[in-house]
Amino acid sequence: MWVKLCCLLLYFLALFVLARVFEAVAWYESGFLATQLVDPVALSFRKLRTILECRGLGHSGLPEKKDVRELVEKSGDLMEGELYSALKEEEASESVSSTNFSGEMHFYELVEDTKDGIWLVQVIANDRSPLVGKVHWEKMVKKVSRFGIRTGTFNCSSDPRYCKRRGWLKSTLIMSVPQTSTSKGKVMLKEYSGRKIEVEHIFKWITAHAASRIKTIYNSEHLKEEWNKSDQYRVKIYLFANLDQPPAFFSALSVKFTGRVEFIFVNVENWDNKSYMAEIGIYKTPSYILRTPEGIYRYGNNTGEFISLRAMDSFLRSLQPEVNDLFVLSLVLVNLMAWMDLFITQGATIKRFVVLISTLGTYNSLLIISWLPVLGFLQLPYLDSFYEYSLKLFRYSNTTTLASWVRADWMFYSSHPALFLSTYLGHGLLIDYFEKKRRRNNNTDEVNANNLEWLSSLWDWYTSYLFHPIASFQHFPFDSDWDEDPDLFLERLAFPDLWLHPLIPTDYIKNLPMWRFQCLGAHSDEEMLETFPDSESDSESENKEVFSSDREVSEDDELSTFHRCSEGERRCGTETCSCASQYCHHEPCERKARSYGSYSSAGDMEPDWSAWPSDMLHCTECVVCLENFAKGCLLMGLPCGHVFHQNCIVMWLAGGRHCCPVCRWASYKKKQPYIHPQPLLSEPPS
Repeated sequence: MWVKLCCLLLYFLALFVLARVFEAVAWYESGFLATQLVDPVALSFRKLRTILECRGLGHSGLPEKKDVRELVEKSGDLMEGELYSALKEEEASESVSSTNFSGEMHFYELVEDTKDGIWLVQVIANDRSPLVGKVHWEKMVKKVSRFGIRTGTFNCSSDPRYCKRRGWLKSTLIMSVPQTSTSKGKVMLKEYSGRKIEVEHIFKWITAHAASRIKTIYNSEHLKEEWNKSDQYRVKIYLFANLDQPPAFFSALSVKFTGRVEFIFVNVENWDNKSYMAEIGIYKTPSYILRTPEGIYRYGNNTGEFISLRAMDSFLRSLQPEVNDLFVLSLVLVNLMAWMDLFITQGATIKRFVVLISTLGTYNSLLIISWLPVLGFLQLPYLDSFYEYSLKLFRYSNTTTLASWVRADWMFYSSHPALFLSTYLGHGLLIDYFEKKRRRNNNTDEVNANNLEWLSSLWDWYTSYLFHPIASFQHFPFDSDWDEDPDLFLERLAFPDLWLHPLIPTDYIKNLPMWRFQCLGAHSDEEMLETFPDSESDSESENKEVFSSDREVSEDDELSTFHRCSEGERRCGTETCSCASQYCHHEPCERKARSYGSYSSAGDMEPDWSAWPSDMLHCTECVVCLENFAKGCLLMGLPCGHVFHQNCIVMWLAGGRHCCPVCRWASYKKKQPYIHPQPLLSEPPS
């Protein structure tokens, strides 16, 4: 997860750098930046009208360019970035969808139960034509959708009883606006009563009703009283302008941020004394002033702070976010991080998508589960102070220059989704290239695996997990209570011939202990070669003599040997043998003396048991190949304590026999370590 998080942070850093490169290229080609102010005098009548439509100011009664220019200047400063966005939005011929209501419940769910937005609904009475024609209605829908106003059509033929109860006996327009200034308050339905059925007149009616919710100040005394008043609103935004009513985007935002931010319109059109404005730091109009408990912030001075609905919406969301805003942000980040797994995972294509689906499901499930207790804690009254401190931290951090750059980049990339997706894909391909190169340097086989091979391994793993989940997941070393469960042991003994052999991975073999066989007081190789007979016949005769002498051991000698083994080193027991023999408990102890007889005496070739792991049983012979351990040979031990040649036991386990050749203990299950008792300090003289 940390690798994917680092990759995502690198991607965001690359987006930030790329945005600065685009700004530099735009400045080099055109000679201006997005934050540079534009003189409205140099703009054409069409561009000025486009700016007024984006800000939500009516211009139907202004035929001259001078009047339109003055209205633009009165509503706020114009930047190059806002002009570019407005022209691009006008050129884009995207069709805006409108909702068709099916009945009373559908209308109530979307319109009357939605308390943080404005709806414009055209009601068509039975056997009547609509009030607004199709062409004008499409223009109306496109115009009001810029300000977040949703539209719909309710045909009374689908639910005539509801229309009669409402009194909709003729075709009309209905507008729903929240009635109170509190969040989730009641919704008020207003009917259009104008005579002129034109787009501009209907739009004026909408903006007038939306602006009536905003508190308006007309004199300095009222401003002084409102400025010094402390109420429930911690964040207030003031618009000081010489306008009849606030722009439509300002009114629409007041509805959207109901209960979070208070919007106040200060009409300075007929003010003679503006001394108090100078006292609070307002020296020019129009001005958008954000007042918080931390101080005053002038909106429009930093990057991306345009006089538009989208720019101010992102600005206020960063200052006063809702829980839903934070959840959506976390959901986007988590899914972007999960999709990095498609490029980090190497191997077959099917494997990549299977891992991606698994990661998406896991991350989204964990996100939802982690949000549930957070929502519960936020409902507690004791966390009000924590909530206030968190909002204060948001306000401090999001009024910085860096935060304004981030908001500007977010608006840029969200308006160009193709660029965002292409950069994400390019970043993922770079990660895939470097990850593939790293794994090839490490000689990882999964890079070259094809789809069929991976599907085959996936099926093997699934069948092993399905039939024998316990054996499939207990890799060595692993402590499990199942090994000590007597019920499971008896259940497995009940039908030993009906067991299904699981497909067990061989990864545990590399974790088995390995060491080299060493001897104490060993002679050099030349001395050992000199002690051997020169002729091959002499060697064979000597071996025959040793073998025959071993067969002639008496029962008394055998008992005495077993007695010395049990009392001296305690290597033979009833549970496991002290050496690698599966036939008897005392025979290996007898073989210990003769196993080194071919080299020298037993005293000269005593094995160095200190080099052995503490939980391994002492023995000198491998029962797989039935040969003695030679000096310097590589040994490997199993969890049960038995020791073998490394090559012999690896071939044994790789062949599918995942058990000890001596005691049949599972080679992937850990066993209680064998503790060698210390020899007695005082032994009776022999």
